[in-house]
Amino acid sequence: MSEKKRQKTASTNDSDRAAALKLCPVPPETEARLAIYAELLRKWQKVINLVSPSTLPRLWSRHFADSLQVQAAAPAARLWVDLGSGGGFPGLVTAIRLADVSGAKIHLIESDQRKCAFLREVSRETQAPAVVHQGRVEEILPTLSEPIEAVSARALAPLPMLLAYAGDLLEKGAVGLFLKGERLDDELTDSNLPGTFANYDFSLIRSATLPSARLLVVRNRIASPRADVKL
Repeated sequence: MSEKKRQKTASTNDSDRAAALKLCPVPPETEARLAIYAELLRKWQKVINLVSPSTLPRLWSRHFADSLQVQAAAPAARLWVDLGSGGGFPGLVTAIRLADVSGAKIHLIESDQRKCAFLREVSRETQAPAVVHQGRVEEILPTLSEPIEAVSARALAPLPMLLAYAGDLLEKGAVGLFLKGERLDDELTDSNLPGTFANYDFSLIRSATLPSARLLVVRNRIASPRADVKL
């Protein structure tokens, strides 16, 4: 890479970082940890696809700020499960945001071995309270015995499948926080059919980072909530 191109890339990254932090301000300690995360992601991205290459120049706004919205919606939650963590969004960002919070623990469930190795390295280097589980969601969730307060996912599966995965946690009082795209209206129509999905209340938070995206908040109507949500 030429020096001119390197400077242009650095300027783009700095601008995107500033824009993201304006949308979702964080303490200096969290920003420093996210910077470590960004550096490691760009390094690993050369050998494993962690994010869409087209979004890499907007890593901070497209992925970090997008994920910070999830934790901000349930600021009191300390015990989280993130389904299909992939490159760490939103679960690892949540863990980094809660790195200095006593009692915080975020379980990251991911089936891909190489992505799990990446998640563990970032967790180690940032001292984030994340526990990485390699395996399928339906295999790992039954092994977790802690009183989970919040369950998150991003671009993992259609809503009916997410509710099937997270159903037991939601019945025990966890809140579901799912980042969804423009097809959400169709998914909600499917989920309002009589049957199991009638047990849930849905509310929406418009995304601050992507106009077509929303954060879907899901609660079981019968369960006693374990964490408050800011709508």
